[in-house]
Amino acid sequence: MISTALPSGGTHDNAAAAARWNASLMNNYGTPAVELVRGTGATVTDAEGKVYLDLLAGIAVNSLGHAHPAIVAAVSQQVATLGHVSNFFSHPTVLALAEQLLALAGATGNGRVIFGNSGAEANEAAFKMARLTGRPRIIATENGFHGRTMGALALTGQPSKRAPFEPMPGGVEFVPYGDVEALTAAMGPDVAAVFLEPVQGEGGVLPAPEGYLAAARALTTEHGALLVLDEVQTGIGRTGEWFAHTRAGIQPDIITLAKGLGGGLPIGAAIAIGPAADLLKPGQHGSTFAGNPVSAAAALAVLRTITDEHLLDHAAALGKHLAAAIERLGHPAVDHVRGAGLLLGIVLTAPVAPGAALAARQAGFLVNAPGPDVIRLAPPLILTTEQADTFVAALPSILDTATAGETS
Repeated sequence: MISTALPSGGTHDNAAAAARWNASLMNNYGTPAVELVRGTGATVTDAEGKVYLDLLAGIAVNSLGHAHPAIVAAVSQQVATLGHVSNFFSHPTVLALAEQLLALAGATGNGRVIFGNSGAEANEAAFKMARLTGRPRIIATENGFHGRTMGALALTGQPSKRAPFEPMPGGVEFVPYGDVEALTAAMGPDVAAVFLEPVQGEGGVLPAPEGYLAAARALTTEHGALLVLDEVQTGIGRTGEWFAHTRAGIQPDIITLAKGLGGGLPIGAAIAIGPAADLLKPGQHGSTFAGNPVSAAAALAVLRTITDEHLLDHAAALGKHLAAAIERLGHPAVDHVRGAGLLLGIVLTAPVAPGAALAARQAGFLVNAPGPDVIRLAPPLILTTEQADTFVAALPSILDTATAGETS
């Protein structure tokens, strides 16, 4: 008999959940060791009742934490009113979100937004806009990450992720990240676009060097190419600004967003500014659920809450506090902390980051290891200083355990 009842928490343990996963889900990410069943604020609870401080936020997605009242109310009201309209009709919530994003990007009056369901979809749209320039070459960066769909994967500068699926869509070339000289050498009149992340998140929380984004802006302007900034992970307050590129004092031609925008609801967006806003024509791109009113309502709640609760300033200040406190520990396993706002990478002196992530989970903290020697912190923007300090206090023991190889 098929059961259609919704599952409730606490009906089975983590091991049982792993067994069910192995029996029913594809092995594209490996088997999760923990089943999370509920969350409140910056904490989540697993199937066995263990509570964790969530310092990863679903990989920078849950910008307001879990079960935030503003998102719950907005989504509940929207789905109870009108949940989906297709691309044949407009909806006031979707229009309001597009207008707010343009305002935040300084593009009211000369920009347009196209919605998707994810960061990969946002980058796919930007990729297609670049193709519509008629130029054949696209420049991206080594170690960059732009998604796992075929177009976004072609832009991703991590060969191990591309190789099993080659041949990729053609025309993409890679240059070392942060290297102005290499980017200069790669430019020419046949370059359609340059794709960059202001901070390489999946690449190990690696910020662009000072002056790099401004140089990229100057080079793309000189050669008539689009500058596409992938703010999927860094946008919507993650680094203490609405967009991470703001500090560079530039305006790109296209900004791609997702992750924190919906606060846990699936939504992505590409904001095109100036002539780039007119590249896509009717029938050239679309997605059935893109800009769904329910996800748009969640995104508006995120934007409103970040503004009302001054979370940009909070993220900037708490990020500095966390970085300084971790470096002040003087632990021999910590080399330094990099990143901005609440997107931080703890750079280790040895490749023990996967073990450290496991030790942290065992100690009640969720983090991850985007590289062998980097621990990533991307907590909800509502994380309190007191909660952050509990992680700092526990970190020496976590690192000692990882260094000793005592995790199992």
